[in-house]
Amino acid sequence: MRSKRNKTIDFSLDEASPTLLEQILHPTENIKDAWDRIINGDSFKIMTALSPRQVDLALIDPPYNLNKQYDGLNFKKMTTGQYQKYTQKWIDLLKPLLKDNASVYVFSDWATSMVLAPVLEQNFIIQNRITWQREKGRGSQKNWKNGMEDIWFLTTDPNNYTFNVNQVKQRRQVIAPYKQDGVAKDWQSTSTGKFRDTLPSNFWDDISIPYWSMPENTGHPTQKPEKLLAKIILASSNPGDFVFDPFAGSGSSLVTAAKLNRHYLGIEQSLLYCAWGQYRLNQVKNDQSIQGYTDGVFWERNTLAAQRKIMRHKN
Repeated sequence: MRSKRNKTIDFSLDEASPTLLEQILHPTENIKDAWDRIINGDSFKIMTALSPRQVDLALIDPPYNLNKQYDGLNFKKMTTGQYQKYTQKWIDLLKPLLKDNASVYVFSDWATSMVLAPVLEQNFIIQNRITWQREKGRGSQKNWKNGMEDIWFLTTDPNNYTFNVNQVKQRRQVIAPYKQDGVAKDWQSTSTGKFRDTLPSNFWDDISIPYWSMPENTGHPTQKPEKLLAKIILASSNPGDFVFDPFAGSGSSLVTAAKLNRHYLGIEQSLLYCAWGQYRLNQVKNDQSIQGYTDGVFWERNTLAAQRKIMRHKN
């Protein structure tokens, strides 16, 4: 019997209600102009049926070039050439869906990144490569533990794209506050503590992967955290924009988009993962919180008490 504190969403399809499953779209239905839905099916087929030039932001979390099992479906590691062809295939299907000023973010591990980079450069403008310190992974006796992932920030136009830098500031607690003429310099002293709101860099060390006591956690093996996705969505889209995810998994990108007042569409081949995602989407109307994003800023790890203190003070 698992702990009452374990909030992981991992019910089976037999346990899913018929009403929940009916909310999931299927390729046989009218999907051309679908918004705010999850579609269960093969992304490579479904993308050809969607309306063009509608996506403001695409979040792409494809299978990394590793041997991995997803709800009984096996992804087998390919040669470099094969994986590059696989990547070019989804890029060719994605590009007609993008607006002229769209942004694209692609997730990968370090080894897959080396294979991806040349293909991404041929098709998009590479604006940056973000390093996410996810701090999880098996240790190794013969190599360094893999605790990082890459996130490629791409645009279709070198100059015309959305980037709301002031929406993604990070709040850091000030340990050694500096004053100039007796006045706080570049930090603020409040009744709840001393803080500095800093502009974001391309090294993200403030985001943990979802774990068992977090309401967003699911049984998906490679789930991305809502906090990480919120940074991207706030920076590279505006309220009312359309966020697209062709490898939606358990729906984290869609849930985060909904919480931040964006429209969304996701495609996922596993019906079970679709059900978990739809279940989470149905909870958004009652809970729009994103763990680690409070008071309009992103907080460092292990600052939940300070965040709660801020919210209590505001309320």
